Amino acid sequence: MGASPGQLIVPEDAPAPTVRVLSYRADGLEERTVEDLSALREFIEAPERIVWIDIEGFGNRSVLEQIGEALSIHPLAMADVVNVPQRPKAELHDGLLLLVAQMARVTHMGIVDIEQVSFVLGSGWVASFQERPGDVFDPVRARIRASTSRIRQMGADYLMYALIDAVIDGYYPVVETIAGVLDALEEQVITDPSHASLARIYATRRTLMNLHRVQWGQRDALHAILRDEEMPFSEGVKPYLRDAHDHAFQILDSIESYRDMVVGLIDLHLSSSSHRMNEVMKTLTIVATIFIPLTFLAGIYGMNFEYMPELRWHWAYPAFWASVVGLGAGLLLWFRHRGWIGNQPEGD
Repeated sequence: MGASPGQLIVPEDAPAPTVRVLSYRADGLEERTVEDLSALREFIEAPERIVWIDIEGFGNRSVLEQIGEALSIHPLAMADVVNVPQRPKAELHDGLLLLVAQMARVTHMGIVDIEQVSFVLGSGWVASFQERPGDVFDPVRARIRASTSRIRQMGADYLMYALIDAVIDGYYPVVETIAGVLDALEEQVITDPSHASLARIYATRRTLMNLHRVQWGQRDALHAILRDEEMPFSEGVKPYLRDAHDHAFQILDSIESYRDMVVGLIDLHLSSSSHRMNEVMKTLTIVATIFIPLTFLAGIYGMNFEYMPELRWHWAYPAFWASVVGLGAGLLLWFRHRGWIGNQPEGD
């Protein structure tokens, strides 16, 4: 807040930037890690080659500024790249397309991690920027390394599509993981509802809300790219972009259905908790009802009147216990006949 436009605000705990380059054409591929940033200009100016510049980490503002200068990226675009988080969007800056997206992955601890990833599309090159190492682009790298793949025959706009599609498709395993979590929560809520299960339900709902917000923005960004005729995508690549747009719609539909399922789980949890409370109250009521007449008997014969029948009778004590046991057993049998305890009798 209060920073001048175009100023880069580097996160305090961000790792140092690492720059990797994949430069390829149909009959050749070069991969290397770049330390001399002045070499980036040579890569993107190489004739008849497609260049992917992959930058991981925002921990050095000077390096990021040098990358922006080498690639002629507008300062406002670089600010959107580095000053995270930004909403998903697609914008043109001086002929370069900036696309801000959100990449979702499931960590080894089962937590859904959402990380901003930005793409800049130039003439014959694509630069990707992400906050920290680790991404969903390994399938794209594998396709680039395969000499017979379509991506080796196409231009930089197709590479841009492939990276966008990898981000979108990365949501499928995330959504499937959430589906498994919801299935387990449903079983837990039915068998043993607890505060822990309710907390997990609300945490899952927050995750789904974040995913829905992010994916909605990405769908709108793709729609803007398809709608705007000035976007630097060839007619041969636009059908693939429409396919990625459809995938974003499918993921949104799945997220919305799971959001409805979460609402149902909350209602189910409340119903199960109420049912358990009713069972507890019914048990306590039955126990209290059985002991009311027993307490009545004990109260009468616990009075200290001198002249009371049966006090000096030899069988008074056994008779008292026989009455207590018989009365209690009779009440239990009657409760069972009414279906208040045990199995409900057929036809009742």
